[in-house]
Amino acid sequence: MESDQETPDEWLSAEQLREWVSLMALVTMLPARLDAQLNRDAGLSLFEYHVMVVLSGAPERTRVMSELALQTRGSLSRLSHAVSRLESAGWVQRHSCGGAGRRTEAQLTDAGEAKLKQCAPGHVREARRLVVEVLTDDELARLGHAARRIVAAIDPAVAATLGEAGESAVGSPEAQLCSGPTCTRVDRGGPAREPDGQRGCS
Repeated sequence: MESDQETPDEWLSAEQLREWVSLMALVTMLPARLDAQLNRDAGLSLFEYHVMVVLSGAPERTRVMSELALQTRGSLSRLSHAVSRLESAGWVQRHSCGGAGRRTEAQLTDAGEAKLKQCAPGHVREARRLVVEVLTDDELARLGHAARRIVAAIDPAVAATLGEAGESAVGSPEAQLCSGPTCTRVDRGGPAREPDGQRGCS
């Protein structure tokens, strides 16, 4: 008589379970620590900070909201809530572009860029302390490779965006893990503006 219970082959082995529990601890604790540091020192959530970093690295510091949601790994509703808060602080502004394919764009303002430059060093120090200084260069590279493979299994569209946004953005650890006079980080230029100070829709 066959049992309705799952067979042992469907369970994790002791070795797999050990690594799985470690991974769950990482994905729970690391974002919480980064979020706490940003809230304490900058009055931003980790997600809001990430929105600003992605916008900082975008052409004219602007992204269509649907693209921004993909690159920040958030739902449109979560993104809209975050952008509304950033708008109220004067760090982001939204533009509605007309036409048949009406869309909404978010743009990092000059004040937002200044805010990002102000709070980025603390965030990068925390990223160094918790991750970069704990691992060797080889371990960090292997961790990144494994992370990209997992992301690709979850959502290939998101995986395709990794590395294309934020590498030269103000505030991203990728841009600021170097330090001192030999650091070659390049900042984006400011947004193109119309005579009245507003960016035109493209």
